[in-house]
Amino acid sequence: MPARFITIEGIDGAGKSTHIEAMARRLRERGDTVLSTREPGGTELAEKLRGLVLHSTMDPLTEALLVFAARRDHLQQVIVPALARGETVLCDRFTDATFAYQGAGRGFDAGVLSQLEQWVHGHLQPDLTLWFDLPAAMAAQRRAAAREPDRFEQQALEFFDRVRAGYKARADAAPHRIVRIDASLSKDEVWSQIVAALESRQW
Repeated sequence: MPARFITIEGIDGAGKSTHIEAMARRLRERGDTVLSTREPGGTELAEKLRGLVLHSTMDPLTEALLVFAARRDHLQQVIVPALARGETVLCDRFTDATFAYQGAGRGFDAGVLSQLEQWVHGHLQPDLTLWFDLPAAMAAQRRAAAREPDRFEQQALEFFDRVRAGYKARADAAPHRIVRIDASLSKDEVWSQIVAALESRQW
């Protein structure tokens, strides 16, 4: 099977994690060797950096640098080797999240983020990105019922409105790669959209 790099994006509370394991199971049933991972994280170093990003106060540049440092290690240690082996990599968030959260959400310079993106992974982009799109207010209700909030999840609704707009801008700029999933629908309806996106690529 050819290597595939699939990422799952969306604001906190959009329901990504509910479907990632089901996606992995479906792809394995079709013959793929699947590696499921996440960002920030995926390696021992990147998980340590994830803890800092989620729970320590810092300015937007420091935040972006830590996210990209974690991504660099993740790519070198996990993602690139798995793709080289012909595996399917299923990653909960990738660089689109950085442009949405640090760029649109924090208001950080997208030009700097683009330069960091080029340094860290160059032309490597996901083959498919599923964007779980959900209004910020609905996502907040889901988060409140699910877990204690981290530093990002404590942000006001206006922050998540900006993040959502950031994701939309990324999707508009790369419609061949990013597929919008209406995450406001029922679990079964969301899954049907995911299956349709995979089947459209004969996956």
